[in-house]
Amino acid sequence: MNNIYDQGLEKVAANSQPLTPINFLNRTADVHPERVAIIHGKQKITYREYRNNVRRLASALMQRGVKPGNTVAIMAANIPAFLDAHYGVPLTGAVLHSINIRLDAESIAFLFDHGECDVLLTDTAFSSVVKKALTLCSRQPLIIDIDDVMSEGGERLGCVEYQDLLVEGNENFTGSLIDDEWQALALNYTSGTTGNPKGVVYSHRGAYLNSLGNNMIWPLGNNSVYLWTLPMFHCNGWCFPWTVVAVGGTQVCLRQVEVSAIIESLIEHKVSHFCGAPIVLNMILNADQALLAKVPRGINIMTAGAPPPPSVIKGMEAMGFDITQGYGLTEVYGPCVVSEWKDEWNDKSDDERAALKARQGVRYPTQEEVDVLDPDTMQPVPCNAETVGEIMFRGNSMMKGYLKNEKATNEAFKHGWFHSGDLAVKHPDGYIEIRDRSKDIIISGGENISSVEIESILYQHPDILEAAVVAKSDEKWGETPCAFVSLKRGRSATEQDIISFCREHMATFKAPKKIVFSDLPKTSTGKVQKFILREKVKSL
Repeated sequence: MNNIYDQGLEKVAANSQPLTPINFLNRTADVHPERVAIIHGKQKITYREYRNNVRRLASALMQRGVKPGNTVAIMAANIPAFLDAHYGVPLTGAVLHSINIRLDAESIAFLFDHGECDVLLTDTAFSSVVKKALTLCSRQPLIIDIDDVMSEGGERLGCVEYQDLLVEGNENFTGSLIDDEWQALALNYTSGTTGNPKGVVYSHRGAYLNSLGNNMIWPLGNNSVYLWTLPMFHCNGWCFPWTVVAVGGTQVCLRQVEVSAIIESLIEHKVSHFCGAPIVLNMILNADQALLAKVPRGINIMTAGAPPPPSVIKGMEAMGFDITQGYGLTEVYGPCVVSEWKDEWNDKSDDERAALKARQGVRYPTQEEVDVLDPDTMQPVPCNAETVGEIMFRGNSMMKGYLKNEKATNEAFKHGWFHSGDLAVKHPDGYIEIRDRSKDIIISGGENISSVEIESILYQHPDILEAAVVAKSDEKWGETPCAFVSLKRGRSATEQDIISFCREHMATFKAPKKIVFSDLPKTSTGKVQKFILREKVKSL
């Protein structure tokens, strides 16, 4: 029934515009046009120049036929062109597909086909693997080469270079083909737990909300300097290409995540914030002490991607870094849960503080609900730090669903919640802490690795009869794949033979680092009992 608040109070252009993070750039460029937006080596780009480049990119793509709903993929290091793409591509109504630069050609070819790539922006440093992927896929995208000023070489594969494309565009272009905040903004692929990866589709609304959520729980200001150690292809850099611009901060690009380059950037550019997986923190923790002594104290770090060891948090804070842990998944735009600090914990011991910061924490203000539920009853588990349940989400910073996979989308959203597959407990204060992963995903250096994918490669080895892969704890990477294999009768193979075989058939970072020759424990129905293998791994 209509009431007085429904009469003559309809949505019109004056009072309703679609929420989208790409509008952040217009506001900041209007207010701070001469502020440095991006630093890349010796290059400094102001917000005026940044917006001009974005507008040129959008108009040039449209002149070359890009339309709403098209897929524009990018394969690049953390460079200015990638930041341009986060605004210029969605401005056309197209969808930005960021590709993991560590993938092998076969995996990239699958992404080109499944994501229906129409345009490919490709960093020449990755031309070798991209060239092979293009021969393996059925798509024939428009290829735009990015010959970055700090690139390590490589050949051009397309018909136009990125800077030449920008010349084709119009810096005064002010159009926008975003007419609905539910419109698709970005496409990011999961690692794939049971075969091929799933395409996670982001909306403009979800990205807008999570971008603001980042700043609410980890404040940046217009004097903040953000260093890109986190790959921009990871959940669109956890939405920080939009967050930093919203507050008018400066983004420092970093092509190589190498410890001396990180530390030198921290010092040279007076960095105030950066994000990274626990492996990045561990790299810094074990860097040359003389170099570390020059790093200013008080730098803010958000870490996520794998539960950080309390010892790493303790060590980093002892050096003067301020650590915040976030938790999330690709499906929720990266971190949307935070180990939010409370003042009453300030007087606790270093070990107690580190343990508290190592918990995954509580939901962002922009995330409606996060809870640990019993997946059978869908009831919350008690806050006793002992009862294990599954972490589940629901809210507006949630993916639209999985691209062209209605079955997987419905399964993920059953009972009105997104099922993360991560098992956790709740502490008496309501903070969540992960205990295990129901999906057999191995998180190595912040990268998700599917045990099933590795097993499928191992089964291709002529000498292997059976194989199972589990995670092995690793001081550097957090976790690495450990393969248990049994050989065919009369066959022989060494550990190095098998590791080399895997590296030849998949991305090297996914290959197992340890091979254990053993019969595989099984249930009466023949299912491998991986929990037994996980216990065996602990004694290795």
